[in-house]
This record gives sequence, C-alpha cells and structure tokens, in this order.
Amino acid sequence: MTLDTGLPRRLGALLWLAMCVSLLAACQPRDVATPAAAASAPAPAKPDAATLASLGKAIFFDPTLSASGRQSCASCHDPAHGYGPPNALAVQLGGPDLTRQGKRATPSLAYTLNRTPIWHKVQVASLSERLTETDSPPTGGLMWDGRFNSLREQAGGPLLDPDEMANPDREAVVAKLRRAAYGDAFRAAFGANVFDDPQRAFDAATQALERFQLDDPSFHRYNSKFDAFLDGETTLSAAETRGLRLFSDPAKGNCAACHRIDKGADGSHPLLTDYQFAALGVPRNPEIAANANPQYYDLGLCGPKRTDQAAQQGYCGMFKTPTLRNTAQRGAWFHNGRFHNLEDVVRFYVERDLKPAKWYGRDARGRTVAYDDLPPALRQNIDDFDPPMDRKPGARPALDDREIRDVVAFLRTLDDGFRP
Repeated sequence: MTLDTGLPRRLGALLWLAMCVSLLAACQPRDVATPAAAASAPAPAKPDAATLASLGKAIFFDPTLSASGRQSCASCHDPAHGYGPPNALAVQLGGPDLTRQGKRATPSLAYTLNRTPIWHKVQVASLSERLTETDSPPTGGLMWDGRFNSLREQAGGPLLDPDEMANPDREAVVAKLRRAAYGDAFRAAFGANVFDDPQRAFDAATQALERFQLDDPSFHRYNSKFDAFLDGETTLSAAETRGLRLFSDPAKGNCAACHRIDKGADGSHPLLTDYQFAALGVPRNPEIAANANPQYYDLGLCGPKRTDQAAQQGYCGMFKTPTLRNTAQRGAWFHNGRFHNLEDVVRFYVERDLKPAKWYGRDARGRTVAYDDLPPALRQNIDDFDPPMDRKPGARPALDDREIRDVVAFLRTLDDGFRP
C-alpha cells in the first residue's frame, strides 16, 4: 500500500486559503455592497413603449400639472386643431392665474416630430456669403428657434415656463405627478421609489410625453385631401390645382422652396417644411404686450429664449419654417401671431416690399419703418432675394389677387380629416 505523502500539504494549503477568504470577508466595509449584493439589487424599471405612451397621454391631458390647475399640454396643443391652439389669440395665456401672456405663437406639435433633424448650422460670415448658392442656413431642432433637439427636452419647457404651466421647479411637477390619478401606474412603470428622486421622475415624465407624441397616430394622420391626391384617391378642384402649381413655381409663389411637397424616396408623404430658418420681416405685433417696450425685440435664433446663438448676428430675426399641414385650422400665423387671416399671410409675402406702408408702422415723423420688428442694424438679414419677396415698389407682383386666392385654396387641402 502506497501512502500519498502530498495529502497533508494540500489540506494545509486549502485550510490556509479558506482562512484568508474568511479574513477578507470580515474586513469588507459594512456599508459597501458586495458584488453579489449589487447583482441582486433591482434594476431601474424600463417600461415598454405602449406603457410609456399611455402614461404620456395621461400627462399630456392633465391640467393639474400646471400652477393654475387648469392648463394642460392639450390646452394649447389641441388635437381638434392639428395639435395647435384652439383659438385666434396671437399668443396664449398661462401662468399661475392664466393671465400671463406668452411672447410667441404656439406651434403645432403634429407631423414635424418624427423626422425633425437635430439642430446644426454653417457659420455665416456676412450677408454676401448668405446669398451664395453654396450657403446652407441653420437647420433642425424643435420650437421656433430650434433650441430643443428632442421631444423629451421640449416637453419639459412648458412645465417650467412662467408664461405657461409655471411650475417653479421640477420638484413641484413631481409632487403633482405623485398625487395624480395615474400615480400608481407611474410607479408600476418606473419603480416604486421613482418619486424619491425628482430629477429621475421628471425625466420619466418627459420620456413618456415623448413616446406618446411619437407613437400616437393622431400626431401624423396623413389623411388630408392632398394626401389622398398624392395617392391617386381623389382629384383637386380647378382652383386647388392652380394653387398647387403656383405654390410650386419658383418664379411665382415659390412656397415649395421651403415647404417641400415631394414624396420621400421611400414613398413617405411630405411634411411641408425643410426644417430650416428664415428672416421674413414679419411686422411687429401690437397684440403682444412685451412689444409695448420699444427696446424689446424677439430675435429668434439670437434670443431671448435661445442664448447660445446670440453672437451670431447673421442669424438674428430667423425663425424655423413650420409645417403647413393643418395651417388653415390656425387662427394666428407666424412666430408672433401677427396675421389672423390666411389670405393676408400669402398677400404679405407678395406685397411686403411692394407696399410697405400697408404692412408696417410709422415712426415719429410719419415715415414707414419696414421690417419694424428688428433693430435697424439687423434688418439686412431679411430675405429680399427669394421670390415672391424680391420685388421693389413699382414692380409687378409675383401673384395677383386671384392667384393669391388659388394658393389659399390649395393650402386648405392640407388639413386633416378629408373623406373622399
């Protein structure tokens, strides 16, 4: 019988190893989780898209999230009006008692959301550079000044804006979410302790709002008469056909240069915007209380809402080109809600520089002040080189009265709800 003389040595080594492991475990700080404990901790909840969209819908229509308790996202973005305002006010009212006036018209939330590119730009050195064919204007982002790059970012803005839902901070919003009728559903979706971290809860709410706007088909119906026409399901009237031709003609309306009407390469229907920015010289609007101060100007990309482009003087006065879908449902047009009649909107483009006295105010000496909603030093930024805004007094207008009405007839085909 042969004895294994190495066995005692191996047993001794095993006992020594076990003792070392025991000592190391005893030396672990009591307040530091071991890898095993960390692995067993519950991961943050990740609700599926349907759950997120359902919560987002509840949040979107909840007026209790506002300081007044009477204003929801849907108050200004009404589904029955293409997710735009339900009234003809130039700017909407908000604040703790719904008497604070905003400073810009409420844009529609429909259609531009899924395909809006992130904000990007090409440096503008001078006006002459802007006129070259190689120039590329700023593009993308959400809101009139493109300052948000995602719906999640954008959704948080109105909740905290003092002229809108007017919550003082994120904590105030989260306190209301905790008490909401869907509070338990929120916890089930994001975790029982989600409200313990206000930043996390606020981000979860804006994530849900984003998902609702992206996924709910009511934000992108594509059921206008123009959509039916593109699909060969209907025909346009004589006036609508003429209007479409004028809308597209680069020497006439030239509208399609910015409000694109071509189908995408994949057959997708157009969104009637190129997502770019332009300075159109829209007249100052006396309906906006802030404009009573002659030193106040809304400079679009240069502020006051957006601050990171303030030094880019060539961008001052530029606002994002909106979609024209559901435009006939609006009661106020342009970034400052200056016009309340769609025919006046088209006529302004045609007559702006032909008849400036018709559209702009006068100074103390009775002289017409063209482009009066920009400081004099920045009025050179106005687009006066693209038709139909390239005419001077005494020139023939790009569109006559009947043609203006025809363009309006076409614009009315862009409203949702057509039934062939």
